[in-house]
Amino acid sequence: RSPAGMLLVAAGLLLAVAAGGRGSPAGEQESPPGSRFVCTSLPLEAAGAGCPLPPVPMQGGALPPEEELKATVLQLRETVLQQKETIGSQREAIRELTGKLSRCEGADGKSAAGTWKNEVGKGKDTMGDLPRDPAQVIDQLSRTMQTLKDRLESLEHQLRANVSYAALPSDLREMLQRRLGDLERQLLSKVAELEDEKSLLHNETSAHRQKTETALNALLERVSELEKGSSAFKSPDEFKVSLPLRTNYLYGKIKKTLPELYAFTVCLWLRSSASPGIGTPFSYAVPGQANEIVLIEWGNNPIELLINDKVAQLPLFISDGKWHHICITWTTRDGMWEAFQDGEKLGTGENLAPWHPIKPGGVLILGQEQDTVGGRFDATQAFVGEMSQFNIWDRVLRAEDIMNIANCSINMPGNIIPWVDNNVDVFGGATKWPVETCEERLLDL
Repeated sequence: RSPAGMLLVAAGLLLAVAAGGRGSPAGEQESPPGSRFVCTSLPLEAAGAGCPLPPVPMQGGALPPEEELKATVLQLRETVLQQKETIGSQREAIRELTGKLSRCEGADGKSAAGTWKNEVGKGKDTMGDLPRDPAQVIDQLSRTMQTLKDRLESLEHQLRANVSYAALPSDLREMLQRRLGDLERQLLSKVAELEDEKSLLHNETSAHRQKTETALNALLERVSELEKGSSAFKSPDEFKVSLPLRTNYLYGKIKKTLPELYAFTVCLWLRSSASPGIGTPFSYAVPGQANEIVLIEWGNNPIELLINDKVAQLPLFISDGKWHHICITWTTRDGMWEAFQDGEKLGTGENLAPWHPIKPGGVLILGQEQDTVGGRFDATQAFVGEMSQFNIWDRVLRAEDIMNIANCSINMPGNIIPWVDNNVDVFGGATKWPVETCEERLLDL
């Protein structure tokens, strides 16, 4: 039987028993002597009209599925509440019946028991499946009511579970919760990312501001020096290095080093009257090869160009004590070389260390020949005189460019080694001085 049907049967039973009780509560007329309680079952069809079930809306109506589900849940909850109220009222009836039966047993226990037995013996419909003892009847009815209550609560839980999970398509509620959780995590991640970007931007801005302020301060100091006339040079490249003595400790050093080169052009202005030979204007040494690039005039020998310890004699004459512009070009292809003096090509040749690239990472020294990288100078090979505008390019310059540099038509700093003040250090008593203008050097020729 369904819970609702059992509830109706129990209610009919209680009403029938209450109607035939011998005793009554205070304030009611007691039943006449000789009355007996008769338990008569009522058919479900007769009691069904008294407890109509609320109609359950059918799926597929005019409302959306979610709204229909909500309405069904509300109606089921109302039904459960009504059934709980009915159970409560039946419990009151049970307590009332219990009191009456107790009074009956106290007044005439035997008569009540015999009457119950006679009624059963007469074949009346007394629900023979119930116990014959009235106390057991009450216990059975209580257990039945409790069972009905438990089943109703179980039904309510099942309905809630079904509506919450099975009735919602594709676990809609859990899906929504997951999506909300994902969105929240994405939002928090984006906020953290924006905070990190803000912090990085702040740090970069501070570093950039500090660099800018440092550069501006340096420029201001430089301008102040120029305004006061305390600067020795008119511009960063208008200076010369003076090496007045033939020693092994006066020299200049280029701070930058050379990359790997497959061709180069070296140009410089120099003035010397040393004898015999002007010495070594510059030398470039690398680990394993102290004579990677050397320009030297030693003793009574002609000026020579050494590349990877290979030698080519150059037709240059620069020991007359006047300013001369010297340019030397070289390429690893067939070891081709050219020698220019004062813008004019005076010699050319080949097979000077052909297919040998200039090694990187060495030391470039002005005024001394290196026997080891950066050291072991020989005073007899030291340069005596002055030099300026020492520049190196990583290609062979055109003859027109060399001519224009020599006659002061253009100013072309080297793209590998430019002649700038902060790139040249002097040691051992070598000094930097303001240099004559390019036009003044031309007049000295």
